[in-house]
Amino acid sequence: MTAPHRPNHQAVASPRQARRFCALDSQAIGDPLVGSAAHAEQSLLISWPRPKWQRSLRRASDMPDAVATQLEAIAEAGRRVNLIHRRGEDAELHRLFLMPEQREYRVARDELAAFLAAFSRGDSLAAWGGDDVTLPMILCCTHGKKDKCCAKFGYQSYRALAAAVARDDLPFAVWESTHLGGCRLATSALVLPALRKYGRITPDDVPGLLAAEQDDRPYLPCYRGDSRLTPVAQCAQVAALEWLAARDLYAWVRVEDALEQHDGPRLTLPVRWQAGEREGRLMVSCLESELIRHDTCADYERDGAQPSRVWRATHIG
Repeated sequence: MTAPHRPNHQAVASPRQARRFCALDSQAIGDPLVGSAAHAEQSLLISWPRPKWQRSLRRASDMPDAVATQLEAIAEAGRRVNLIHRRGEDAELHRLFLMPEQREYRVARDELAAFLAAFSRGDSLAAWGGDDVTLPMILCCTHGKKDKCCAKFGYQSYRALAAAVARDDLPFAVWESTHLGGCRLATSALVLPALRKYGRITPDDVPGLLAAEQDDRPYLPCYRGDSRLTPVAQCAQVAALEWLAARDLYAWVRVEDALEQHDGPRLTLPVRWQAGEREGRLMVSCLESELIRHDTCADYERDGAQPSRVWRATHIG
């Protein structure tokens, strides 16, 4: 089973351009979106002006050393840390978001070290107030110092998302973000707290993506899968959702990993679905294969193309 062809401005490029931008190259060789959605369930997001971002997703050029050290320790403990930005935010009063707790704190720069120390110890954060996060957050990777595709493609999609949300007064908070994984899939985006991950978003995708997210369902043309699932389970999940959507069924699905059936490089997974009062079970066969690809633009000058394992759905029964 293969996804239908979808026009995409990123694919219109000369061979020379494709060699220069990993996102163009990835799309040209048929690198699948699905199976690439891994992301930690626990996140700490810190607003920090984008011009100060460094190559690391957690570092800024004017970040105090003590804060940088604390953030590294928090990441080592298993919580993903990203810097985020949007125009008009106070550069010295940082907004910190905890996910999946859905809590926000506003912390002055000279208080960041104390806040992070209290957080790391598990102490009360009441001294810094705190509010519930009531709007879904859309993070759009624009981390150009990490990969130029994220600057080239990410920023134009971020602007389209932010403009649409502002124009139509939609219930989302849209932010630029440091590295979200999958530079070759730029534009890469993450919706929190749902943990839905997207790739190859273009401005043309923005209306459909926002409409789907308002309905609390994934926008399938750019959907990479549920971040909590394994790559093969993401493959089965997305294939089942596409099969159901083709029949006008927008369903809740659950991949039953425990019942996998192996057949060499092919794996068949049962998927339960429910749409209102209708429900059923699908058997999705996914095939593992090797793809030679550049994961980032830096690979062109560093390691070159490397083999990677990818999954594609081949049959639904």
